[in-house]
Amino acid sequence: MEMRELRYFVAVAEELHFGRAAERLGIAQPALSRALAGLERRLGVVLLERSSRRVRLTDAGAVLLAEARAILAAAEAAERRTREAAERRPRIALAVKAGTAGELLAKVLDAYAAHPGACAVDLLLCEAHEQRELLSSGRADVALLHLPFDAVTGLDTEALLTEGQVVVLPGDHPLAGRTAVSQAEVTTAPGPPPARWPAPDGTCPEGPGVAVRNLTQLFQLIALGRATVVLPASAAVDLRRDLVAVPVADAPPVTTVLAWLPESRSRPVADLVRVAATV
Repeated sequence: MEMRELRYFVAVAEELHFGRAAERLGIAQPALSRALAGLERRLGVVLLERSSRRVRLTDAGAVLLAEARAILAAAEAAERRTREAAERRPRIALAVKAGTAGELLAKVLDAYAAHPGACAVDLLLCEAHEQRELLSSGRADVALLHLPFDAVTGLDTEALLTEGQVVVLPGDHPLAGRTAVSQAEVTTAPGPPPARWPAPDGTCPEGPGVAVRNLTQLFQLIALGRATVVLPASAAVDLRRDLVAVPVADAPPVTTVLAWLPESRSRPVADLVRVAATV
């Protein structure tokens, strides 16, 4: 498969329309159709089911879409790193779930900036399920993950912080005035069920709670009485004024780690990890 073909396929798979995809790519539609037909012949599979009314991804097409996105992202990351190496201006891309570990992250970045030879750090603020894919594709060099919620199998890690958990509630909730609660009290308290977070593949598990993808969305739903959540205490440091965080005494601790691919040989990443471990 050629990179050009993968770009063509991703455009059609995302648009589900050959005309729009051709316009997006800046090529003629017949050329796009011929290129994808040739790709299907060589692979020996049908990637796209076409009719006069619509274009639909097959199961094989869905697999190739995920793989092609990762390949194209890795190629872009390789190009970026190669240019940076030639210009002797290395940078680190750090993936962080938006709204989490704010105080810890600020301390780590400040300490690293003071380190001799520190390079620029680009923050990739992402949703709950995206850090692993950003690492695998090469778009991120290192990521902040939270155990036991995030999978770290196959990654190297350095533990930075272990903390308790809190339940975030509307200010008028029956448990809002407590100094601490138990997991059983959170489960049996009146109100909506806990929110559902995306799995690593981006899909939300089945359940009665609302599906959420980031903390801003979640906190608004909690304030409206539509959701509850138990999360690391540091994620609730800068809560809205109409919300409260109550410690959950028997909730398992959460450990924040820096994670990176074991094959990484980046000196800036190694320096960042060493500095972060001392914060």
